[in-house]
Amino acid sequence: MRRPVLLLVLPLLSMVGCAATGAEPAAAPTTTAHRAFDQRASAVAAAWRPGPGWRDGYVPLQGPTVLTGDPRFTPDTETAFRSGWYRAQVAIPSTRVGAEIRFPDGRLTLPLVSAAEAYRQLDRGDPLPCPGRPKRPGLPTPGGPTVEPGPDGWATSTTETACLPLTVTGVTLGAVPVRTSRGEAQVPAWLFTVEELATPVAQLAVAPTAVTPVPPAPTPTQPLPEGLVAAQDMVAVDGARLTVRLGVGACDTDITPVVSERPDVVVVGGAVTRSTGVCTDVLKLEPVTVTLAAPLGARPVLDVFTGAPLTIAAR
Repeated sequence: MRRPVLLLVLPLLSMVGCAATGAEPAAAPTTTAHRAFDQRASAVAAAWRPGPGWRDGYVPLQGPTVLTGDPRFTPDTETAFRSGWYRAQVAIPSTRVGAEIRFPDGRLTLPLVSAAEAYRQLDRGDPLPCPGRPKRPGLPTPGGPTVEPGPDGWATSTTETACLPLTVTGVTLGAVPVRTSRGEAQVPAWLFTVEELATPVAQLAVAPTAVTPVPPAPTPTQPLPEGLVAAQDMVAVDGARLTVRLGVGACDTDITPVVSERPDVVVVGGAVTRSTGVCTDVLKLEPVTVTLAAPLGARPVLDVFTGAPLTIAAR
């Protein structure tokens, strides 16, 4: 699902340059920017040293909540999903079990959280009451509490239509594909059937104590050369097709992905054309797609600026 471009206000312009609104663009990116990328990518690839667990543990490269298909969102249900607003109409078991993750290179048995624990992770609060909204069966009258308070208490909403939770009507243990440090794995997950959605919502079931975190991004020692921008995260991986989001300036043009593909890693970034003058001080996330020479497999995708592995953006 494609989302609107996100704008993040930046306090400084050290990472992403600004261009002038309405100004004449500078020259398009030349081979100079690509040579600078190649040099930086070589250094990033040479410095990549995965920590313990990267090759033999469980390092998820995406968030714990996964949609198992097209949910057929409405504005209300999408807001509720992204806010974590749920109400359970079935008993959710608290029994803990164990299960295995199936990686392309092997299997790993790990402890799982119970369905009840997974639901507590999924349910991040409740919307405020919905004055004036039509009452649905099973919901309290407008003006009263819509559901029991979630773990974070009542959530505040300024959107008039975003005040209804999602209704959980069933839960089963299954598995979903998850991008990990060892490639795409089948990971145990609690699948919550939601009345308002066309597909279950999966909450990954591996116990937090069994999860190896993604290595933190190192602090870059040098800024990116002029005309190059960093990759912020991944959007999707489909065989050899890789979609990432670049962090570009509001007035940047000629946005072009650049990639260095190696047997063990892939380094990505972007080349842009800057313009001179004053520009809005924002960072825009621009999705771009590249086709690799071979399927990505278990190779990490590294940002050319920080050298950190990219994770898949939350849906």
